[in-house]
Amino acid sequence: MDTHINKTAAKLSLLPLLTFVGLFLGAGLYLQSQGVDYAFYQLPAPVAILPAILLAFLLNKKSINESVETFIKGAGHSNIITMCLIYLLAGAFSTVAGATGGVDAVVNAGLDLVPPAFLLPGLFLISAVVSTAMGTSMGTIGAIGPIAYALSVKTGLDPALVAGTVVSGAMFGDNLSIISDTTIAATRTQGCEMKDKFRENLKIALPAAALTVLLLAFLTPEPELIDVNDYDLLLVLPYAFILVLAVAGFNVFVVLFSGIVFAGLMGFTGDYQGGQFVKDIYEGFKGMQEIFLLSMFIGGLSEFIRINGGLDYIADKIQKATKVIAKWNRKVADQFGIAALVLTSNLCIANNTVSIIVAGPIAKKLAEDGNIPAKRSASLLDIFACVMQGSLPYGAQALLLGATFHITPWDVATSSYYCFILAFVALAIIAFYKRNEA
Repeated sequence: MDTHINKTAAKLSLLPLLTFVGLFLGAGLYLQSQGVDYAFYQLPAPVAILPAILLAFLLNKKSINESVETFIKGAGHSNIITMCLIYLLAGAFSTVAGATGGVDAVVNAGLDLVPPAFLLPGLFLISAVVSTAMGTSMGTIGAIGPIAYALSVKTGLDPALVAGTVVSGAMFGDNLSIISDTTIAATRTQGCEMKDKFRENLKIALPAAALTVLLLAFLTPEPELIDVNDYDLLLVLPYAFILVLAVAGFNVFVVLFSGIVFAGLMGFTGDYQGGQFVKDIYEGFKGMQEIFLLSMFIGGLSEFIRINGGLDYIADKIQKATKVIAKWNRKVADQFGIAALVLTSNLCIANNTVSIIVAGPIAKKLAEDGNIPAKRSASLLDIFACVMQGSLPYGAQALLLGATFHITPWDVATSSYYCFILAFVALAIIAFYKRNEA
């Protein structure tokens, strides 16, 4: 009887999370059917989750004071607070570096270095570098999309292929960047260092990127000359600076704070003013408001799920679903489980960061049960969230590029070859993960 009650409580504890996903997904699908632009981004996630939080309070069957304490404990967890502070600093760096002209400098420097015969591979690499530096696929697409469209018109390249190339590079960088929302969410939910996740991620992302470059080189037509605008190489340095510090193993707060100061100093060599520097830092903070609030709300909601056994219940179900593989290798089975978990989450939510935050606690449970290193589970979360996000025809990336290139989002999503190659490479690497230790 106790087991039945526990299972019932565990199942009910998941209902608020499903309510949030249902509201978010349902609103997006409805607005999409009405032809609303960026339909899945019209209902702010921090608002969509409020009914779910109310339901969690009602289902908890404890006093209101005890439920509030539970929610605050989850929202105020050290991992959640750390994640939120990193979001703020990452937003500030991205805004300051962009305001000083760093994005334009990176784009034009890349175009200047790319031989015309390697236009598509070059566009992929430029998008990858910019996205890794900026920490945002949407920011990268916004910066490079118009340039890429002009190049497709000038060279006669298939616009869907060019758009897919931009998405591919943007998702590569979003997946790897140490200031990306997805990296921050993945590392904090799994409890690992960013540098460790970055190195683990490279083992999968680099082979996929190499295969993508080879494919795009084959698809590139006869070379055309490309006009490149003037750029200041000094403005590229802040992006290189934070990458070097991050890989060297410096604390992420030191990396981001130093990056903000360095980006400002580079801007001061031109006409960038101190007053604008301060305003841009605050603008960067404001830009992270939605994900900041959502992270805290998800943290509070997850605590209700945890104390009522919901995480154990889901982990058990995934392990049962992969039990055939587990007979051969438990670690492989649980990694497939993590991949399936975040893919499904992102398919429903259409936001890779949110899907990682939602799936993170369950993935951590699977990783612990399967004795999988935290850096590997964080890497898998980020990889498969980005795989799905870059392949979704109703994702913001495909919608934005579809509008920019005057093509359907479906054409963009189906031309994002890197995402498909990354999924194949990741699944292959999982399948042979420490096979001899099964």
